[in-house]
Amino acid sequence: MLDLLQNPEIQRLLLLTEDGLLFAIWETIYVTVLSTFFSYLIGLPLGVLVVVGEPGGVLPLPKPLMSVLNVVINLLRSVPFLILMVLVIPLSRLILGTSIGTVATIIPLIVAAFPFVARLVEASLREIDSGVVEAAQAMGCSPFQIIRKVMIPESLPSLITGFTTAFITILSYGAMAGAIGGGGLGAMALNLGYQRRMILILWVAVIVLVILVQIFQTIGTHLSISLDRRLTATKKKGKKRSSDR
Repeated sequence: MLDLLQNPEIQRLLLLTEDGLLFAIWETIYVTVLSTFFSYLIGLPLGVLVVVGEPGGVLPLPKPLMSVLNVVINLLRSVPFLILMVLVIPLSRLILGTSIGTVATIIPLIVAAFPFVARLVEASLREIDSGVVEAAQAMGCSPFQIIRKVMIPESLPSLITGFTTAFITILSYGAMAGAIGGGGLGAMALNLGYQRRMILILWVAVIVLVILVQIFQTIGTHLSISLDRRLTATKKKGKKRSSDR
């Protein structure tokens, strides 16, 4: 192991070079952030529409439109990511002018992730107590006011938990994108670690990915818990009881 670390080529790969570890971490993070942002830009409204547009929802939509939305979401979710990456190559070439490279992986990541995001948002909104929505309707709130001021705030802890899950899933998808010419830690692990049999590079890339997942998961869990009113109220009650004693 020490001999490997003293190898100039290994040392170069572990530093901030075009094929180094720090550069791979940067590529992984910025691709994940951009892909998550655009996935939520598409998936969040879709998830809201699936809930509010159903019969009995706050903004009922035509049944054929709802059927099309659900079919599209289910269809894209059912295609394995590696296959979907290959299918979306023409779209990447059309939008970005290339289908190879780190930036080109953003398009297939978005296409793969936004249906998943839509279902996460749908699940979060369905956790809301129907009585809260009915009370808002009784007060004369418009559908958009109910969505913006009632449904989104009430489901915020669950939405943040879903966001964390989506972010980590997109991070893992991005690692797989190295198989079709993408960059980042996935490409380092596959192209350098596995194909060139640089076992140290392979393990370093894997360990860094695990660390990144742990960091983002911890942050997301902390935010979700801190914004959960039910947990906050329970803690306050516990403190009050202990002080009364």
